[in-house]
Amino acid sequence: MWRLQRCIVHARREGGGAPAQRDAARTHSPCNRPPDRPRTIERVKRLPVGAKLYLNDSTNARPLFPRTLTDMRLSRGIVCECAGASACPDGSANGTCTTQPGGYCFATVEEVLDDAGRLDLERTAGCLPPDESGFMQCKSSQVPHQHPKVIECCSEADLCNRRLRPQLAEPPPDAPPAPRPAAPAAPPAPTLLVAIALCVALVAFIAAFLLLFRRRRRGCKRPPSPPAVSQHTEITSGSGSGLPLLVQRTVAKQIQMVESIGKGRYGEVWLARWRGEKVAVKVFFTTEEASWFRETEIYQTVLMRHENILGFIAADIKGTGSWTQMLLITDYHENGSLHDYLQTVVLDTHSLLTMAYSIVSGLAHLHMDIFGTKGKPAIAHRDIKSKNILVKRNGQCAIADFGLAVRYVAERNEVDIAPNTRVGTRRYMAPEVLDEKLDVGNFEAFKMADMYSLGLVLWEMCRRCATGDKAQYVDAYVLPYYEHVPPDPSFEDMHAIVVEKGIRPIIPSRWLASEPLAALSAAMAECWHANPPVRLTALRVKKTLAKFHNEPVAKLV
Repeated sequence: MWRLQRCIVHARREGGGAPAQRDAARTHSPCNRPPDRPRTIERVKRLPVGAKLYLNDSTNARPLFPRTLTDMRLSRGIVCECAGASACPDGSANGTCTTQPGGYCFATVEEVLDDAGRLDLERTAGCLPPDESGFMQCKSSQVPHQHPKVIECCSEADLCNRRLRPQLAEPPPDAPPAPRPAAPAAPPAPTLLVAIALCVALVAFIAAFLLLFRRRRRGCKRPPSPPAVSQHTEITSGSGSGLPLLVQRTVAKQIQMVESIGKGRYGEVWLARWRGEKVAVKVFFTTEEASWFRETEIYQTVLMRHENILGFIAADIKGTGSWTQMLLITDYHENGSLHDYLQTVVLDTHSLLTMAYSIVSGLAHLHMDIFGTKGKPAIAHRDIKSKNILVKRNGQCAIADFGLAVRYVAERNEVDIAPNTRVGTRRYMAPEVLDEKLDVGNFEAFKMADMYSLGLVLWEMCRRCATGDKAQYVDAYVLPYYEHVPPDPSFEDMHAIVVEKGIRPIIPSRWLASEPLAALSAAMAECWHANPPVRLTALRVKKTLAKFHNEPVAKLV
């Protein structure tokens, strides 16, 4: 209607004016425009929840309503009912929880065991995250569970999981019943425990009886071995190097320390018990690890075992983390070292020759190399002194302490010297050692240095040997060069006396009246000669003493 009125008014205005103005007015007249489209609102059909309505009068479609339920869930999350301690978060109010944007509400039912052990249904509800883990939990009902469980999810409205009623599927009639979780086993009755213990004890007794019976039968069939052989191979591996390595690792756990019997710069010596027998345990300081390793290596040399070399049993390292003990387990000799023995015991000629011959025999065995498939290399001791020689119960001696020993490898023609910072005893050092002129590449030089030290040990022994018709002449025990140097001499002290002044221990005239002592005096004088090649070898001294050692006692007095 209003358009028609505008057209009439405009026509009246066209009547006046110039023709050109009338033509322009007709062109822009509202009467010439096409009628506007009628603006009608069509009836909107009922759409599903979450759908969006768009206006169709524009090319740029825009939603009729700014937000739907889905937009709300994606933007702020939804509120869900929660039930169950594991499903409700801490601090949840009124039994509800709020999901993260895009999350789900869930309700689940599961078969569980109650306190009485009966099956019961447990229902829980709560919120799930919007990520893949929440989606997978919603689909978990499609996967079989050990315990029957059904879960349903929703996200269309707040508290939508209140209307969810998940139900467990009824098993088919022919399906076997689901296995129930095993109840905790009841503790065995005391009678059953006693019966089991008796059976185990009976089996152990029968096994022990059969083992002893077999050993006794083998013992009866085995031919008797010579005592000399059994004495030195009873607890060894047969190579002369002590127990096998696997056995050595368990010996330290079986050792029972009794008392300390000596201390030195390397560590401490203990009297201990092993398998009911007395043994000596040498405990090294942690700073003397190189000496412990070298001595263990020398003792385990093939064919090393000899009656005049200290018997080796085992070596081990044990500790608790805060401290470490390096152990060397050897035979125990109650008489102690030759140094301690000579201070309290006066020797007769026979005892002197027995001890001297045993010491030289042990040293000759060390210096000698044995060729063969498993031969023995030549070994030089480098620290021969009266404190490193032990007195056995039968009157013989055994050489000990191989922490400084060197080996000669004949195949490579080289001297095996361990990297050890420890040095020998200055009082017993040879002149070439004090003068630092020892040829370390020549193994014979080390052997000759041992012979110099041996001469001083023989001198100590001869001083304690009684001579005369009634054995009334004997000297007090002293160390070599006691009248020239202090108790703990320095390198400079010994170098001035032995090298610069060429002083040697005095040989008393009474020794020359006894043929054995005269022979020993001549041997020791050649052993401590200033020129190493002039000194006697251990084998040469052994042959000299053998003539007196094998003679009857009556001829030696």
